[in-house]
Amino acid sequence: MNIKELRTYHFIEKNMDKIFKQPRSFIRYPFIDPGSVYDGNVWDWDTYWSVYGLISFAKHHKDDAFNEQLEKHSKGNVLNFLDHQLEDGYIPMMIEVADWPEPYLNIKHKEGKLMNMHKPFLCQQIVLISDFAGDYTWIHPYISQLEKYFACYEKNYYFEDKGLYVWADDIMIGMDNDPATFGRPGFSTANIYLNSFMVMEFEAMIKLLTILEDDQRKTDMFKKKKSDLAKVINEECWDVRDAFYYSVDVDIKTRPFEWIHQGLGVFWKTLPIKIRVWSGFLPLLAGIATKEQAESLKDHAEDEPTFWSPYGITTLAKDEKMFDLSVTNNPSNWLGPIWLVANYVVFKGLLDYGFHNEALSLAKRTIKLLEEDLTRTGDLHEYYDPYTGQPIMNGGFINWNILGLNMIDDLAEAKIDFFNAMTLE
Repeated sequence: MNIKELRTYHFIEKNMDKIFKQPRSFIRYPFIDPGSVYDGNVWDWDTYWSVYGLISFAKHHKDDAFNEQLEKHSKGNVLNFLDHQLEDGYIPMMIEVADWPEPYLNIKHKEGKLMNMHKPFLCQQIVLISDFAGDYTWIHPYISQLEKYFACYEKNYYFEDKGLYVWADDIMIGMDNDPATFGRPGFSTANIYLNSFMVMEFEAMIKLLTILEDDQRKTDMFKKKKSDLAKVINEECWDVRDAFYYSVDVDIKTRPFEWIHQGLGVFWKTLPIKIRVWSGFLPLLAGIATKEQAESLKDHAEDEPTFWSPYGITTLAKDEKMFDLSVTNNPSNWLGPIWLVANYVVFKGLLDYGFHNEALSLAKRTIKLLEEDLTRTGDLHEYYDPYTGQPIMNGGFINWNILGLNMIDDLAEAKIDFFNAMTLE
């Protein structure tokens, strides 16, 4: 058997044209959307993962016209966001088709309402596209805009005394109802998701500068930002007792009152928000966990009472009080259901750290989930029940479901034959 014999491959091949969209309204460039109910909107991390998966898919599809379409629409993703960057560097997280003259988040920003901005996937997507196209020159005219994007992050979302980045609010944070941020005060959560992906975004910017700019000062500045952030993540977000990474509360300071609280004040920078979320595995993907930390994270991933399920990694540990499998959209439910992107992130992190058996096991469970869904319903969905594999909602969702196929390719690069392993069972 090979990858082209999977139902998942055939489904994506048959339906991939549905996610390539033409310009509309104030979206001036071709783009890619996730499919399903998200038709016609440009999303930040969603477009990144779509491109990530489709580039891997293209290696098997081997069609020049498709490759050309993928390159054009992928570049369009980036150009649409840069097209709507504001003067202070702010870029919205989503560009929607609407009757108003510009993206809603830009309108609110101009009104003085500081909300979350484009998650740290912009430079990462640029690197993906440029490597696929074999050309980086297309983005060179926009380097100054990328610098303004980072400067906006630093000015508005970075707590220098804590050394970490924070969400402004709980709107469009990617994992919509992550309890570490959802319902909490604005600018109080340095989320492990945000900070881990920021490390990777710095790495992508370093690559762009190395290839396109002859400016060692700039490159060194971003190298320092990356190393400093990685260091603080390990100092503040790694919990020694639980051997797990947590998001942390940064709203920590001594609050004196008249003559009270004049002695020893608060000397700790943060407090861990001890909720075990799938994003606690992200330091594996970002490459900032030590080998010992990675070993502990591997044990967490395989733990049946918490994260491990017949279909992969639950997005919230099963023994957390907020664990819930409700059907919900806006916010989507990340309180336990299986999301393919979470499965992939943990899989890739395990594989990168040499935990091949564990990564293979997670890949098997993921492919089983997708193949069973197509057998039952003839469709793929946005997220799933971790116990039964039944889809919870939003049929027609493609986006990061493609990452199931990436797992097979990634294993092959590590000299692990997925199909041979399945045959031997």
